[in-house]
Amino acid sequence: MSAIAPSAQIPAGTRWTVDPVHSTVGFAVKHMVVSTFRGRFEDYDATLTAGEDGTLRLEGRVRAASIVVKDEDLAAHLRAADFFDTDRHPEIAFSSTLVRAEDGELAVDGELTVKGHTHPIRATGTLTEPLETLGGVVKAGLELEAIVDRTQYGLTWNAPLPKGGFALADEVKLQVGLELVQA
Repeated sequence: MSAIAPSAQIPAGTRWTVDPVHSTVGFAVKHMVVSTFRGRFEDYDATLTAGEDGTLRLEGRVRAASIVVKDEDLAAHLRAADFFDTDRHPEIAFSSTLVRAEDGELAVDGELTVKGHTHPIRATGTLTEPLETLGGVVKAGLELEAIVDRTQYGLTWNAPLPKGGFALADEVKLQVGLELVQA
């Protein structure tokens, strides 16, 4: 499957919605200097729209309280004010400003809002061309990654380690794998 020219792959004037059963929205961050910790969100929505001129637009929303990690006490801490503060900031939002092919891959520029802080980001990845699947349903795949500084979004909690370094890196990799259904 080709994953290079997004406007040529997605038909103009179409709208695509996420299939949440076959999609993932997650993150990875260096933990205790020595390993990578991963988590995900279970409640999210995304729409890819191709304008009549072929211009693509990606919109996404995540319910921050739907965070999933392997320990419920940690999940509660991540929902608390030290991190996502989900009572006051229930939603994480993304809105693209430019979707294009660049250097053989998909590049998506946009604005990410977390905990009331909005900053521009660039995600890169692939977009697979639409394919008719079982039952005549037409689907496309979108895989994106972006690196953000969590402290820019008010996620500043950290703890120094006894011999140097910190419990969490500031750099977080956002990872999105979407199976999109033509609406």
